[in-house]
Amino acid sequence: MSHRLLTHLRHVDLAVPDYDKQLDFYAGVWGLTKVAEDSGISFLAAEGSPEQYVIRLREAAEKRLDLVSYGAASAAGVDTLAEQLLAGGVELISRPGKVDTPGGGYGFRFFDVDGRTIEVSADVGVRRHRKIEEKEAIPVKLSHVVLNSPDLNRTRAWYERHLGFALSDTLSSPHMGEVMHFMRISSRHHSMAIAQGPHTALHHVSFEMRGIDEYMRGSGRVMRAGFRKIWGPGRHLAGDNTFTYFLDPHGNTVEYTTELELLDEDTWHPHVYDFSQPEVSDQWGTANAMNELVAKESFNDPDRGVFIAPPV
Repeated sequence: MSHRLLTHLRHVDLAVPDYDKQLDFYAGVWGLTKVAEDSGISFLAAEGSPEQYVIRLREAAEKRLDLVSYGAASAAGVDTLAEQLLAGGVELISRPGKVDTPGGGYGFRFFDVDGRTIEVSADVGVRRHRKIEEKEAIPVKLSHVVLNSPDLNRTRAWYERHLGFALSDTLSSPHMGEVMHFMRISSRHHSMAIAQGPHTALHHVSFEMRGIDEYMRGSGRVMRAGFRKIWGPGRHLAGDNTFTYFLDPHGNTVEYTTELELLDEDTWHPHVYDFSQPEVSDQWGTANAMNELVAKESFNDPDRGVFIAPPV
């Protein structure tokens, strides 16, 4: 790729059997705003984000990751990317055209190397949003998504070749080798990471809070509501961001974070961090220790084969 066509992460779409319970969680204790709903599909926005929605929920017989959506700068960029993907042998689910979800736009869908549905769109209407105030402990926007892959480096190479992602940092250990790649499409340290896992699945979805105080207040609210905290609060070394991880009602891992590192892309060189060192996982030393049981929580349930997410 001669230049980067993707601009940012738009939304992550989830399918769940107990739709009402999941909707209550995201539109309640997690702090998102339901902006549209129609027969078992709902769209949830972050109040500080211009994106029409950051999470879409769909009622389904089985849990799965429906799709991950990215923005492009223009309709011409969407067309260029579709042409490049076709030339590179990538299977398209749809050709570029009208997007029939809130905000509209122009986009298309395709499969990544692990069989996930990916969407790219441009010209989506901007949602009226607002500044999140001091001590207002709700998500400002979607921060990043982390995906499990049974072949970490194959997935990394695919995203670099076809979508223009760049490697920011890698987590490794003497006993396990490389376990996570942090990938970027802007100066933000990562909008996606790829984790080594036993199967293709969603690892976690991360939401950015206004600041440290709001991040802590939000984490406390979720804990007091009785939802299971997996790991945190703490601050990672790679990305220098804070973290607290919870399980949503269907066992998907979700994260509150803030202060994700901004890089000088002209001078940045990727690090390889030994995550067996405690300060790599948590600079503060405040989180519960990372161990196999904590790690397995984010392996999630396998995505059961290819599913073409409906356009509505």
